[in-house]
Amino acid sequence: MNHNMTDTIVALSTPQGQGAIGVIRLSGKQAIEIVNSTFFAKDLLAVPANTVHFGKIRDEEGRVLDECVVTIFKAPHSYTKEDVVEISCHGSPYILDQVIQLMLRKGARMADRGEFTLRAFLNGQMDLSQAEAVADLIASENASSHELAIRQMRGGFSDQISALRQELIDFAALIELELDFGEEDVEFADRGKLENLVEEIQGVIKKLVDSFHLGNVIKKGVATVIAGRPNAGKSTLLNALLNEERAIVSEIAGTTRDTIEESMNINGIKFRLVDTAGIREAQDSIEKIGVERTLSEIGKSTVVIYVFDVWQTKPEELWEDVERFLSASRALTKGSKQLFVANKMDLNPYTKPEDYYKEGLIGAENLITASALNKMNIEAIKNELYRIVIENPDLMDQTIVTNSRHYDALHKALQSLDAVLVGLQGGITGDFIAMDIRQALHHLGLITGEIHTDDLLDSIFGRFCIGK
Repeated sequence: MNHNMTDTIVALSTPQGQGAIGVIRLSGKQAIEIVNSTFFAKDLLAVPANTVHFGKIRDEEGRVLDECVVTIFKAPHSYTKEDVVEISCHGSPYILDQVIQLMLRKGARMADRGEFTLRAFLNGQMDLSQAEAVADLIASENASSHELAIRQMRGGFSDQISALRQELIDFAALIELELDFGEEDVEFADRGKLENLVEEIQGVIKKLVDSFHLGNVIKKGVATVIAGRPNAGKSTLLNALLNEERAIVSEIAGTTRDTIEESMNINGIKFRLVDTAGIREAQDSIEKIGVERTLSEIGKSTVVIYVFDVWQTKPEELWEDVERFLSASRALTKGSKQLFVANKMDLNPYTKPEDYYKEGLIGAENLITASALNKMNIEAIKNELYRIVIENPDLMDQTIVTNSRHYDALHKALQSLDAVLVGLQGGITGDFIAMDIRQALHHLGLITGEIHTDDLLDSIFGRFCIGK
């Protein structure tokens, strides 16, 4: 990636393809000058900042490329803290390409992926975790992931990490001072207070680490597999949850032979529903592949909705089936939950749910009676799915970690703080304690970008779209 901050960069900031308008963005010292040399309406070099102007863009031969609106942002009051110009053209791919080529001939260069946001970070407009939240905001697909990205972009997570880091820095400074007076055997840092501080910081970091599972679910969606015997009503349940006829429903067992995937939103959380082939001894090679895929999907799931037919299935048969599929699908995803749906209650309304309870496997907390065909208890199933994922709704109002890089850095910071505690309790010398504190500070600094490398920045900003 080219990190030359003296260049003026240009890129299309709206999606590729034909549309009503397309926005071309330039950033850098020559941004206003370059656009001014092609814009015929007024002198952009003389206009106030944060103003919008209508005129024509002409090429070197005077040919009109488009009538457009130009918006001027002057440093440091812009997204990148540099001079920024945004040209809103008609959304013809040909026009947009012609205007960009003109800007390149006038001295700009094409921006790398994420380079506008990279410049915002390098110029101090935002820290690294806020910059990453920009990408999360663009990729958000539901209300909860949008809310988390907005919260992080505004600096809530960054402020919390910076506060923790500063407390450690203050104590580390006292220990470093002790090292300067090593021969005089003085102690500036109260070891008891330092131990209390480290334990307090560990408590905060552990909460953040524990929140990653929820954050990952909100960001990527909840992998939810609908499983059960053939003809248990899995596809009917999928259709009822989606409120549309998405899957083929038939009385013939084994109709679903491959997985069907759809998405559903419950209270702002995206659930990725996977309807699977019925679990039984396969009747042919194609059905065998379908059953294998079912077990594979179960192994990757966050939630398994296990559907059984109360008219056809005895409690002992259900327990045996469940034990078998849990064993056959090997280790489920860590933290995976099961919700059991006693389906076709309209055919056997006198069924007692408690007859199917089995300690440690099925109980009142994870079994719901339903009739997917008549859409009985569908809302209850949705509410239970949400409850399973968001066990504590209060967590939604706290800082939630959604980024695997942040999770890894926090985990390593915890390990370093563990070493600090071991050292304090074991009475080791200040130089070793200082070394472990510096390691913790390093990992926390990686989150906000107070410590960074070019490789790290390339990895992060290389995932952005061009023009952002």
